[in-house]
Amino acid sequence: MQAVLTLTRSTVGQKVVVAVTGVILFGFVIGHLAGNLLLFVGPEAFNAYAAGIKGNPPLLWGTRVTLLVSVVLHVTFTMQLARRNATARARGYQKPRKDQITTYAARTMILSGPLLFAYILFHIAHFTAPGLDLGGTFHPENVYANVVNGFRTWWVSAIYIFANFLLGLHLFHGGWSAAQSIGAQSPKYDALKKQVAVGLAVFVSAGNIFIPIAVLTQLIGSADQLARAQAAFETEAVTEAATGAEEE
Repeated sequence: MQAVLTLTRSTVGQKVVVAVTGVILFGFVIGHLAGNLLLFVGPEAFNAYAAGIKGNPPLLWGTRVTLLVSVVLHVTFTMQLARRNATARARGYQKPRKDQITTYAARTMILSGPLLFAYILFHIAHFTAPGLDLGGTFHPENVYANVVNGFRTWWVSAIYIFANFLLGLHLFHGGWSAAQSIGAQSPKYDALKKQVAVGLAVFVSAGNIFIPIAVLTQLIGSADQLARAQAAFETEAVTEAATGAEEE
């Protein structure tokens, strides 16, 4: 334990923690997007996916705890490193250093991080706890309808689109710098690492942005699809009521 505390007090140790937690969060957003793309398959597939996750408490809460710890460590050490860098370099470089990434994404990391944290809180409040009614009646089980009704409200979609644009920038620079922090440095593979970072960032950001756009343009969430989703839960409720009556 003492060795861990000592490591996290050093700049190198903090960079490693930021990199490792960043990889965990990066992996989660890729998996999260893959699940959300089931929206395009239909309400039955998407609601079954959501029900499968909720019906597996060890997976659900194990993931939540891992993500919570990762987010707290990632944000905490990122802010500490930013303050340390600002203190150590009160004056900017007279000319750019060749080993620094001076892209727009890198310069906005300190801003995009807190904004994305606020977005995560909004996202949880919208769909999980307490489940906000943003465009329609919130139904804990009919997740498909919750997504469609929520994104039909233009300002809700605007928040998600802007946040996922920032997420793309954050993932690009984070994916690139994580490799540096954990020691995977080789000029021979710099071009490949950049292409992978860009590709994954674009995939996640564009995929997440496309979902509210698809709802707004009615590519998904038609009246027939919403009716099917609602009918499925009404049928299930009737079946459960009949089963309960028989047991009594």
